[in-house]
Amino acid sequence: MEIERKWLLPALPQITSTADAKLAHVQIRQGYVCTETGELRVRDKGGKYYLTVKSDGTISREEWEREIPQWTFDLLWENCQNRVLEKIRYSLPYGQLSLEIDVYLGRLAGLIILEVEFASEKQARQFDVTTIAPEAIDVTAEKRYKDKVLATSGLPS
Repeated sequence: MEIERKWLLPALPQITSTADAKLAHVQIRQGYVCTETGELRVRDKGGKYYLTVKSDGTISREEWEREIPQWTFDLLWENCQNRVLEKIRYSLPYGQLSLEIDVYLGRLAGLIILEVEFASEKQARQFDVTTIAPEAIDVTAEKRYKDKVLATSGLPS
């Protein structure tokens, strides 16, 4: 089970600006084999390859992920056609949580999303993002900001 919230950011939060070069980050390339009901995706995360299945949902949804060999990724990637995206993911520890800031590339350039995974829906609902990014806009429930929609439809208007 994945319990996650997402926020649209106008820029990288100030907590990252002084240490950008030192932040843990990885380039991600992901493509969607299927997006009709839930999603089936493949991901190249810095040279490690993953197959992920997710159900539909907002804060909570089922998720299954496994590392796969590169040849499997390459074979499935061919089926992703125009349902792909690229981003750089910055990871910051924040208490017992991890903040993941995705800076999108290519046709999604300029889009910055903060994602935080939680242990419970109660913890997710109580989280106050304004201490990190006062101008953040909660887009957790907005389907147009789901990666599968971004990969297929591009930037939201």
